[in-house]
Amino acid sequence: MPVIAKEQLKQWRESFQLSQQQLSANYLARPNAKVLLQQNTRYLDQLLRDIWSAFQLPATVSLIAVGGYGRGDMFPHSDIDLLILLPEDCPAALQTEIESLIGALWDIGLNIGHSVRSLTECLAEAQLDVTIMTNLLEARWLTGHKTTFKTLMQSLHAQLDKPRFFAEKLREQQIRHAKFHDTAYNLEPNIKESPGGLRDLHMILWIAQSQALGNDWQDLVQAGLLSQTQARQLKRHERLLQNLRIRLHLMAKRREDRLVFDFQNTLAEQMGYQTTLQKRASEQLMQGFYRSAKAIIIENEVLLKLMHVRVSPQTESATAIDEDFVLSQGLLSAQAPDLFQRKPEAILRCFQLLQQHPAIAGFSAPLVRALQSAQPLINNQFRQQSANKALFLQILQSREGVHRSLRRMNRYGILGRYIPVFGRVIAQMQHDLFHVYTVDEHTMNVLRNLRRFAKPDLRHEFPLCSQLFTEFSQPHLLYLAAIFHDIAKGRGGDHSVLGTIDAKRFCQKHGLPKADSDLVAWLVEAHLKLSSTAQKSDLSDPDVIEAFAKLVGSEYRLTALYLLTVADIRGTSPNVWNAWKAKLLESLFLQTRRVLQQSLNTDAQLSLRKQEVLQKLSSFNMKEDSVQPLWQAFGESYFNRFDSDEIAWQSRLLIPHKLTETAIVRARLSPKGDGIQVMIYSRDQKEIFARICHFFDSMQYNIVQARIYTTTHGYALDNFIVLEPDTHQISYNGLLKHIEQGLTEQLSGSTAIPTPIRGRVSRQVKHMPLPTQIFIHPASANHDHQQQFQQLDVVANDRPGLLASMALVLLNHDVALHNAKVNTLGNRVEDSFLISTSDGQPLNETQIATLKSAFSEL
Repeated sequence: MPVIAKEQLKQWRESFQLSQQQLSANYLARPNAKVLLQQNTRYLDQLLRDIWSAFQLPATVSLIAVGGYGRGDMFPHSDIDLLILLPEDCPAALQTEIESLIGALWDIGLNIGHSVRSLTECLAEAQLDVTIMTNLLEARWLTGHKTTFKTLMQSLHAQLDKPRFFAEKLREQQIRHAKFHDTAYNLEPNIKESPGGLRDLHMILWIAQSQALGNDWQDLVQAGLLSQTQARQLKRHERLLQNLRIRLHLMAKRREDRLVFDFQNTLAEQMGYQTTLQKRASEQLMQGFYRSAKAIIIENEVLLKLMHVRVSPQTESATAIDEDFVLSQGLLSAQAPDLFQRKPEAILRCFQLLQQHPAIAGFSAPLVRALQSAQPLINNQFRQQSANKALFLQILQSREGVHRSLRRMNRYGILGRYIPVFGRVIAQMQHDLFHVYTVDEHTMNVLRNLRRFAKPDLRHEFPLCSQLFTEFSQPHLLYLAAIFHDIAKGRGGDHSVLGTIDAKRFCQKHGLPKADSDLVAWLVEAHLKLSSTAQKSDLSDPDVIEAFAKLVGSEYRLTALYLLTVADIRGTSPNVWNAWKAKLLESLFLQTRRVLQQSLNTDAQLSLRKQEVLQKLSSFNMKEDSVQPLWQAFGESYFNRFDSDEIAWQSRLLIPHKLTETAIVRARLSPKGDGIQVMIYSRDQKEIFARICHFFDSMQYNIVQARIYTTTHGYALDNFIVLEPDTHQISYNGLLKHIEQGLTEQLSGSTAIPTPIRGRVSRQVKHMPLPTQIFIHPASANHDHQQQFQQLDVVANDRPGLLASMALVLLNHDVALHNAKVNTLGNRVEDSFLISTSDGQPLNETQIATLKSAFSEL
């Protein structure tokens, strides 16, 4: 084996670097994905042949391009997949030479992915591993012994079990899709691997190659699987994804296949998108990607079904369902190819049949093609026909398969044609890190969640919702509200108000009774009210519950709103929902329902709360006489600030400590769901809240609620709910004791409050900044009607140390805090504080302006 001089390696390395720079510059000057991929592949082919020649390996050895390199998809930072094909009897010295070759390739700077096998080993490995078989099917000879390569390819195709290969590749795709929650519509989608990505296109061609149908889209046209128009559209979608992936590699200067926030704005700018009043440039870019992904998903489904028929021919006769449709191998098909042209109403009827016949697993490829071609038939005339209106309502009113049918209607573009305003939000991203799906995908998730409430085998997930849904007489009205609740996103203005207009118009055109139309419209308009009240207001205050009961008006509306709200929040992101939010919503629902059922006034509610507390205390052998002195010191409004469970817990622990000189801190697992409940009782001092926030911030705990109360005898009684980031290193018992001891020391100290930690802003927040918004407005009067508070609402980007910083601002501006609700939605915090001056008066205009200025600088 010749010795390769360092100078030669340096020359190859510099040549490679120069070629990559030149390819990048040429691409950015005249972007063309096909040209870059071809040129990069040709350059690498020649470079590898030159290096192979310099190493003077035996003529019996072959160098083969496989995988992405084999098919010529060489993106700027893709791995270079190589197979070194050895003779059957390979001497040990040859192995050493090959190791030197691979080392040289890495020294040059090539990202090599390699395997070294004989022909027999290749065939054996391909038989065992479908991924290896796939890579070898795309093999391309580069240099060396060509006859062995031809023998390998002939042998591979001879031993290929087509049905098994198809089944294993399909299972592989299903597993890959599941990693992305079976959706392409994520905030930072993977261009290569996620549903609708490049890998779905590769999947089609792999199956086609295994069946000897060809290697590209034009071959599939010749095979009768694609029309010329469909092939052109598929190429256009493929080129978009290829261009995006190339640009990502160039920006990241490494292999990066995710459309991460870091690059979306720059990508949009490079590709000519411009921000408008309604949509940012990055949102337009992403909508284009999602539309292409959706088209690829459908083509992947159709072409795989068509090729499945070839590899597994029909073995049983089709069964007629009616005069227009038949069932064949579990798939619904039309009796005649021109069915929709002759009977446009059959477009909706095939989705109804999906509900009525559990044996239908899906639609055949020809039926999906026919639905796509029939979309223009769904016009104003189609929508005005009473039969079609009735059929759509029947689909909504079905006892089974509502979500399944509506999701397929959306998948195949039918729902957006039937409800044009819904068509406008298809593939529209909600760039807030709270909603991680497009509007239409989120809507489908809400519908899915509503349908889950109807399934007896899922009652354990949400027992109350399941019970309420079962008793709800008109679930189709909930489905309609779900369809319209976000339908006005992206138009500017309040989407709840604009969506209400759309919902009313739809209901009226479909002849719904006025009461039903009013309920749907009200749900759309009020769909955020229950969650905002639960997460921003003090639910222990009877005035809050009474005001919300007046807003809702009836138990039927309350039930409908509660069901829609739970389904809505759960459909925004896998990470947003937790047991704490579930308990908040349930608490507001139950308290409001009790007011609506019993028509209790505020005084009656407080009296009932005292009775509940005394009943709880009786289980600890405590009488009213023993707790009455404590309650008198706490004041009558104490019963407004806490619920019966909290009052019982606090009373039981604090009776011996009414006049304590040392802070009393107690912690327990929250009985309302996730997290830890912490009670702090000490002589009142204005920096208590700031010290508490600093303590939890330093421990990286997330405060989700803070209830602040000052007793009539000058003590502070504060109640916090915190979520801990990690409890794996310490038992819960030890954790609770740690909180009690650490916080007691913090409150007992006389040192100045440390400057809040200013942690790093997350990568996603950095590239999706949210302007800080500060609102100060009058709050409802406290129940004793002696103090008038104001509500401070802060909407801002989340970051470590933010709440502690806000607490310090309130302290420095001599603002008294009476209650706090802390809510984190993805990258956004929505914190609400009940405030006043230190003497219990509202802030004047000057104080408000000063406070706003201080908050805006955080």
